[in-house]
Amino acid sequence: MKKKDVLIIIPAYNEGNNIRRTLTQLENLEMKENADILVINDASTDSTNWIVKEMHYPMISQLFNMGYGCALQTGYKYAVRRGYQYVIQMDGDGQHDVCNIPVIYEKLKEKGPDGQCPDIVLGARFMEGSGDFPVSMAKKIVYSMFRFLIRRTTGNRIADPTTGLQGLSRKAFLYYSKYNHFDDKYPDANMIILMMLVKFRVVEIPAVMHTRLEGKSMHSGLKPFWYMLRVMYSVLIVLFRVKVLKMDAEVGLRSADKI
Repeated sequence: MKKKDVLIIIPAYNEGNNIRRTLTQLENLEMKENADILVINDASTDSTNWIVKEMHYPMISQLFNMGYGCALQTGYKYAVRRGYQYVIQMDGDGQHDVCNIPVIYEKLKEKGPDGQCPDIVLGARFMEGSGDFPVSMAKKIVYSMFRFLIRRTTGNRIADPTTGLQGLSRKAFLYYSKYNHFDDKYPDANMIILMMLVKFRVVEIPAVMHTRLEGKSMHSGLKPFWYMLRVMYSVLIVLFRVKVLKMDAEVGLRSADKI
């Protein structure tokens, strides 16, 4: 059997009302002959665990609710050990249309003007060609602040600094899989800033996304403001680490076997 080179990882916490629809859509994925699927169940207390088992998809279940970032890092470690070349991460709530996955996969393999392929491909909700995606005023304020932080710290413009729909090269998820390289709670603008500062290649493409139909977002209500403060604190740590301590300077320019 031909070894598949892509792992699609789906972190899920209490997505019992959504996970079946997400996995059913993935069954019709054009590139499923090249991709495996892994659900990381972050100690859900609803039916998420049983639905994934019923549908016979591979799953890692955390014993305790460790947080979104920890669930993702669990998937990265799995991908490293199983020898995958690419990871594509998507949410289990149905917001990320599966039509984006082949597009991200092709972008990961596309060489740029410098002859190098991207390390990270961000699927963006707020680019031309993305379509309309309604967000609350609180989230608009948070997104604007994160865009400003990215522009001031890296000189780059990112339209969607909190997208959970991302494609990663082996070099990128190998770096993320290591101790103290990834935020275990809210890996968003802070991780984009880190990866840009240490010279990983980050690109953004328009993506098709939908609003959540069932369940509760981890950023509902006034939570975006706490989330913004938490990420801004993490950005300060990133800047101190890279600019002052010079940790991992230009690590993104190295080959994967030297990270």
